Amino acid sequence: MLRWTVTFIILALIAGVFGFGGIAAGAASIAKILFFIFIVLFIVSLIRGNKRV
Repeated sequence: MLRWTVTFIILALIAGVFGFGGIAAGAASIAKILFFIFIVLFIVSLIRGNKRV
């Protein structure tokens, strides 16, 4: 999931350089959402991993 976030960030940067503002904003918002989902899943996996030990 972190790979998708990086992909959308790169897509947003490239679209912003070439002047596609709408596409850049959309890709940046998708990257932001995916990043937060990744962080939440990471924290949940840390908590669940500690309970099993």
